Amino acid sequence: MQIEPIDLRIIDKKTQNVYEAIIVASKRARQINDDNKIEYANLISTIPAPAADDESEDIENPAQLKIALDFEKKEKPHIQALAELLAGNIDYRYK
Repeated sequence: MQIEPIDLRIIDKKTQNVYEAIIVASKRARQINDDNKIEYANLISTIPAPAADDESEDIENPAQLKIALDFEKKEKPHIQALAELLAGNIDYRYK
C-alpha cells in the first residue's frame, strides 16, 4: 500500500489555521468510524448464528467474511474526513 503525502499548504489555503483543521478532520474521522462500527454491528446482527455450539472448531461464516471484506475495502475514515474538509463539506464553529 502506497502512502500518499498530504501537502499542508493545501489545508492552509482552505482554512485559517492548519492545526485547527487537523483537529476538525480528526473529530470527523471519529464520527465516521463510529458510524461504520454501528453499521457493521447492525449487519453482523442480521447473520444467523452457526448451528454448531462446539467452540473447539473454528468455523468460518461466509456471510460474515463477505461483510468484513466489504468494510475493509472502504476508504479509511481519516482519508474521508480530510477529503470532506478540503471539499468544504465540513462546517465547524467555536464553542
